[in-house]
Amino acid sequence: AKIMKIKLLYIGKEDSASLDDAVKSYVGKIKFYLPFEVEAIPYLKNSKLSVDEQKKQEGQLFLKKIETSDFVVLLDERGKELTSVAFSQFIQQQMVRGTKRLVFLIGGAYGFSEEVYARGNYKIALSQMTFPHILTRLIFAEQLYRAMTIWKGEPYHHV
Repeated sequence: AKIMKIKLLYIGKEDSASLDDAVKSYVGKIKFYLPFEVEAIPYLKNSKLSVDEQKKQEGQLFLKKIETSDFVVLLDERGKELTSVAFSQFIQQQMVRGTKRLVFLIGGAYGFSEEVYARGNYKIALSQMTFPHILTRLIFAEQLYRAMTIWKGEPYHHV
């Protein structure tokens, strides 16, 4: 069986050096288990856009980066809240299903366009709270690393 790849796509840029270093440290740890890539889609230059127009344009940028065979998970406050163990099981289920690439999306300031919602295969809420982008990436990277250690039965996650 081919190893599943995981990708995190987000609207934004690298924000704070110290938190970005923390994200990178988790990215390195995750790559020990499977191929993992993080890609930023730069903020739109045109600030005169309406909210809907901005979401639509960001959505088009997301969709360009997604392949037909990708299983797309939206990190969205309306999504399902999972425990760390359930998140690990979700990832394992994708591996068993033979998913080639699992792609997680973090939307822009106003969330996702209807087109992106339509393409999404699943929605996960990291929390009911709203975090700055960089913290969302950090929490996601930490939880993905935790999911890997749970999958492998390693001692990082104590229940």
